[in-house]
Amino acid sequence: MLPSDLIKFKEKSHKIIALTAWDSISGSIIEQANVDMVLVGDSLAMVCLGYQSTLPLTLENIIYHTNAVSRGFKNKVEEHPLVVSDMPFLTYQCGEDKAVEYAGKIIQNTNAKAVKVEGADPEIQKVISRLIRMGIPVMGHLGLTPQSYLNLGLKKQGESLESQEKIKNEASILEKLGCFAIVLEHIPDLLAKEIQSTLKIPTIGIGAGNFCDGQVRVTADLLGLNDDQPPFCQPIIKGKELFKDKLKEWVESERLN
Repeated sequence: MLPSDLIKFKEKSHKIIALTAWDSISGSIIEQANVDMVLVGDSLAMVCLGYQSTLPLTLENIIYHTNAVSRGFKNKVEEHPLVVSDMPFLTYQCGEDKAVEYAGKIIQNTNAKAVKVEGADPEIQKVISRLIRMGIPVMGHLGLTPQSYLNLGLKKQGESLESQEKIKNEASILEKLGCFAIVLEHIPDLLAKEIQSTLKIPTIGIGAGNFCDGQVRVTADLLGLNDDQPPFCQPIIKGKELFKDKLKEWVESERLN
């Protein structure tokens, strides 16, 4: 699948479903769930590597884990979901030349067909425009942007009229720059609906209501593998408790043998 296929999905009102993956096992499970897109997100810093935020993730980490995810796919290459990799902190906030170099390394050295970039400040707009001109597809990301949490926090965005206008304007700019899709994270439902209705490219929501053209979730959140859940993602199973209890039963039974 290619990034342009997501635009076709929006035109056909096909709901886009995406999940995150961080290794070959999660990649295999998610592929078999028939998702349209696999996001190797910087959330793997917390889900897999034990960090308290996404900021410590490196370029080497994202390349390593993107390849691990792809090795888990079992279907034919032409049947693989679209793989998108996050650009880690300070790989695109460092100027256009470095951003092209780092994004190029992801595309050259993995099966990712696109990168995701957070924000739409003037400097980031220049980077996104340059990446796209150099042949690297870009997915935008507005609303709650975890790499900016030291300034913005991890709270819901778009609560005031001023911030809503800012997000709407930025979404329009990202479309004009050539982004093939935009993630909208933790913003009001009606704001997401307004953006979705005005853009020709798809919006992928996470904590942004059901009006978006698609949904993306951190798989570990859905499976209840994390101790702390975001307010917009209730687990579908209590995975951590289930696995812990079953393993504890096995350990106790082995001690009795």
